[in-house]
Amino acid sequence: MNRRFTTTGALVAVAVLGLTACADAEPAGSTDAGSAESAAPDAAAAEVDGPLDLASVCPETVVLQQDWQPEAEHGAMYSLVGDDYTVDTGAKTVTGSLIAQGVDTGVQVEVRPGGPNVNFQPVPSLMYLDDSILLGAVTTDAAIVAAADQPTVAVVSQLTKSPQILMWDPESHGGASTIAEAAAGGDPVVSSGDIFPRLLESEGLIEESQIDLSYEGTPQRFVSDPSILQQGFATAEPYVYENEIDAWGKPVGYQLLADVGYSVYPEPLVVRADKLEEHRDCLTKLVPIMQQAQIDYLDDPAATNALIVDLVDQYQTGWTYSEGVAEYSAQTIKDLGIVSDDPASGVFGQLDPDRMKEIVDTFGPILVDAGSIPDADVDPESLYSNEFIDPSISLG
Repeated sequence: MNRRFTTTGALVAVAVLGLTACADAEPAGSTDAGSAESAAPDAAAAEVDGPLDLASVCPETVVLQQDWQPEAEHGAMYSLVGDDYTVDTGAKTVTGSLIAQGVDTGVQVEVRPGGPNVNFQPVPSLMYLDDSILLGAVTTDAAIVAAADQPTVAVVSQLTKSPQILMWDPESHGGASTIAEAAAGGDPVVSSGDIFPRLLESEGLIEESQIDLSYEGTPQRFVSDPSILQQGFATAEPYVYENEIDAWGKPVGYQLLADVGYSVYPEPLVVRADKLEEHRDCLTKLVPIMQQAQIDYLDDPAATNALIVDLVDQYQTGWTYSEGVAEYSAQTIKDLGIVSDDPASGVFGQLDPDRMKEIVDTFGPILVDAGSIPDADVDPESLYSNEFIDPSISLG
């Protein structure tokens, strides 16, 4: 099982459980082209020109680019894939009828994973290389990095706050329940990149001497040296370490980085800035569909989780993802408020202008210090648009 982590605005791949060898054999049911088909969808056609009819305004295939391997955090995207889906095990993509709210929208949807499947290229780079990608998942600090040469505009937030965490062994840290308590003894803060450690340092939660950028993604160091604090995701590592790593097999302590200033929007869906006008009519209908898709997925994640687990198995990239992790992730997303209505407006998926300004003000200087951008002169308003949001959609 691999995990991603945002660092200096780019995606860095790390392995949490150790990579398994990629299989050469095609999965059961595959054709010679390396694809597997499912049954046709049982969905009524959208009302012509109605809000769910995308046929006249969107591309024949709506291509959605994720920033990492299939996982429950991406459930909204995968929930749109109809039962007639085809899996391309070579390209590592899934394509099927775009089914929204039980209705066939008249177009296809193709979901592409990121990470090793795209040689770890950042999503903005992929979008500027491939015009067919309509929407990509780009965390706000990555959007800041790309703003000068590959600008994107976030049109809907699907995770309201980051699921990224710092985790530790409670027994080795006096039963600590917060990062401040766990880090107070000066133990190493181990990560694969320096953005969030620099943030913690600027917040006075850790000293510069504690920053350790040697994280390789395996659990060995944490298991053998439980004095360290280590990066992770609330939606995976607490479950994995307790239930799937035999050498550990007990709870970990953790706190969301979002609780201590890591205010970035995680993986909002963006369009290329120079393509916004071209796709305006499509976005007007598609963005509300994406808003509702996240809500519907969390209300009933089982079928989509089964698809995600199946895709991971068929892609055979070394990434492992169990049904248990998927179920835990979907529940944790709800329990921790990782998905919630925008606090400022009460609308799900809307981006808060004040928060966007705060993100640029906070992370711009950090990214400059990291050498990711030459200066922090980025207009927050250029990074997002709420014009396509349906204000009637909320979790409430």
